[in-house]
Amino acid sequence: MTKIPPNPHEVGALPAVNSDTGAVITPEASTSLGRALVVEDERTLAGMVAAYLSRAGFETDVVHAGTAAVAAVRETDPDVVILDLGLPGIDGIEVCRQIRTFSDCYVIITTARKDEVDTLIGLSVGADDYLTKPFSVRELTARVQAVLRRPRTVDRAHRAEPQTVWTFGTLRVDPIGHEVHLDGKPVSLTPTERDLLMTMAARPGMAFSRRQLIDHVWGGGWVGDEHLVDVHIAHLRRKLGDDPETARYVTTVRGVGYRMGRG
Repeated sequence: MTKIPPNPHEVGALPAVNSDTGAVITPEASTSLGRALVVEDERTLAGMVAAYLSRAGFETDVVHAGTAAVAAVRETDPDVVILDLGLPGIDGIEVCRQIRTFSDCYVIITTARKDEVDTLIGLSVGADDYLTKPFSVRELTARVQAVLRRPRTVDRAHRAEPQTVWTFGTLRVDPIGHEVHLDGKPVSLTPTERDLLMTMAARPGMAFSRRQLIDHVWGGGWVGDEHLVDVHIAHLRRKLGDDPETARYVTTVRGVGYRMGRG
């Protein structure tokens, strides 16, 4: 068992990490806020991230390779995966692609590469958010907490609406069941794509700026490139078979952002 040294900027000791399994040892009395899986081949960084997440109240597991990550997601069914792109064996892109075939958990990718293409590829296979190394472990923990607050935030907005299902042509959006159907068939969306759609569907007459969508979906404390919204909107449109020119479901409002289409 390896002890993770305390952060000098924090008060109190960080939890212990089992060096064999990667599991963080948490007090039995603690209340879990959810399960997180850290996928990182740099063991020191992995232990530090896991320790901070554990201290914040998450049940946390750690793996150091891509194949182990896919197996761990199947076994533990985490709420969120912190996924490094530069993994030995199968890389983080392939890991994310495989995870998305059977899980809709949130995925936050981390990468040491500055190339924007790496980030866009990661998002294209279903990641929800990203951080570029070196990053603040506190910021990562805040991002995890933010994505796991999303369902509650969306639910609060939906409870104010009298309708239980919103219809836009042949598109049906169910905010209570968190389901989307097009032409009577279910549409497989990532959590971020679904949250963006439901945010716009809840106020179909409102034109949302990128910043407003970020505040609703990622949280008000999110910092990064706001064009992240454009990437997820493009994926959402593709899955809905929506042509940006006709924009039946997601309409671009020039100079502002996006709003829900009429269907």
